[in-house]
Parts: sequence; structure tokens; C-alpha cells
Amino acid sequence: MFDYHVHSTFSVDCNIPMEASCRAAIAAGITEIAFTDHLDNIPSDPGYGYYRPDDYFRDLDAMRDRFAGELTILRGVEVDYNVGTIEPVSKFMREYGAEYDFVIGSVHYAPDSSMIFPDYFAGKHLDEIFLPYFDQMQEAVETGWFDVIGHLDLPKRYAPKTHRDYDPLRYRERLLPIFDAMIERGVGFEINTSGLRQTPRTSMPGPSVVRWYADRGGKIITTGTDSHAAQTVGAGVGKTLDMLRLCGIDSVASFRGRNATLVPISALQTEER
Repeated sequence: MFDYHVHSTFSVDCNIPMEASCRAAIAAGITEIAFTDHLDNIPSDPGYGYYRPDDYFRDLDAMRDRFAGELTILRGVEVDYNVGTIEPVSKFMREYGAEYDFVIGSVHYAPDSSMIFPDYFAGKHLDEIFLPYFDQMQEAVETGWFDVIGHLDLPKRYAPKTHRDYDPLRYRERLLPIFDAMIERGVGFEINTSGLRQTPRTSMPGPSVVRWYADRGGKIITTGTDSHAAQTVGAGVGKTLDMLRLCGIDSVASFRGRNATLVPISALQTEER
């Protein structure tokens, strides 16, 4: 099984060394892990300037040597995209993009550079949260810089109790052009399992959105736990593979050098999880 969204000490919000997560991955039955530490591009973000790609490559390559034959370890990065960060993201991708196996493009900020945390929802209708968010998501897709789009409906993760009536069906027509752009540009679709173990108690995105993507012809799908702790590496991946098969998806993507290979889910699943 693959866990393609794991953080380490190269993310400002994680203090778990790569080695601990590698050992946890092996124990959880994960065969491929991607360390996708945050590249934060908003100057007010606590992680701005924290990520050091050259040091990251050095440490990750050391883990590859240490766990050779036990675990496939991929060079990955989670790039924060915002309408105000096009220039630094473009520069980073020109300089470093070819050095990675796998690049996630994620939107964590509203267009006004406010973090999409509970306070941001105050006084707003859900449309005022999700529609600008999806607009930025489509822009991220259309850059063609990323291999997959991270946690497609992230705002539901941070919605306060006053805003937990999110229904993806309301936004189906807005999502379809995003799926079309993803398919046209060969950009994949992440199933982020972190929502299964915390609010909103469903993956990001959930089954209905996955099915719409599949019905549109989308095929490039990755699974990732968004782990910031060793004990959550691999969490929910087996359940997610079951969900994908119920949605008509029969394979997930494995990446090497920014290129995807589709691997049958049946080859990944075992009788005992």
C-alpha cells in the first residue's frame, strides 16, 4: 500500500523524524512512502522559509540507504499555492521540480491570504468559503506544475459547528470543470485519509466526489494520510482502497520521477489488514 502524504521535521508543524515514520510505515504494511513536507509561500505563515530542499534531499537519501529492500521512499513536497504566490512557486518548480518523484499542489489560504481556519468562517455563507477556494484550486491545476491536487475540499476539515452542513452535491457543477482540467493536464487526484480520523470523519474528498471524478474519466489517484505523527502513517489507506473500488476505481498511482504508473488495487490489498 502507498502513503503519499507524510510530513517530517522539514515541516514547521511536525517534529517526527523520517526514520520513525519509515519504521511505522513498515509496521503498517506500507510499501511506498512519500515525504511531502510543506513548502510555505505566504510570508505571514509560520513555516515561511522553513523548508530547506537541499537538506531534505540529503536526509531522505540517507533513509533510502537505511531502508533499502524494506521500503520504497520517494522524494516529495507539498507546495502551498495561492493566487498571490505564483511567482515564488514558479521559481521553485523551475529550480527544483525535476528533483522530486512526486509534487502535491495544495490550497491552504483564501484569496485574501487568510488561513482557512474556523475563525475565517465567521459571518460567511459556505459559498463564500468554497467557491473562491475551488477557483484557486482550478488555477493550481491549470498551472500544470503539480502531480496531484491535495485534499480537494479542505475547508470542511476546519468548519466550525455553525458551518458543518457542507454538501458536495451543492458544488458538483463547479467541481466538474476542475476534474476536466485535471484530466486534460494529467494532474492526479489525492484521497487524503486524515479526515477519517478527525473532523469531518470522511476522507478529503469523500466518495461522491471521487465517483464524479471517475465518471468524468479521471484515473490518476493517490492515497495519503497527511501524517504529522508516526502512529498515523498508513491510517485509513486500506479502508480507502475499499472505498475506491466501490466507486468504480480499480487502480491507484505509483510515482517515480514525476511519472505515474497505475497499479491495480487488487495487487495491493491483502486478506488481512
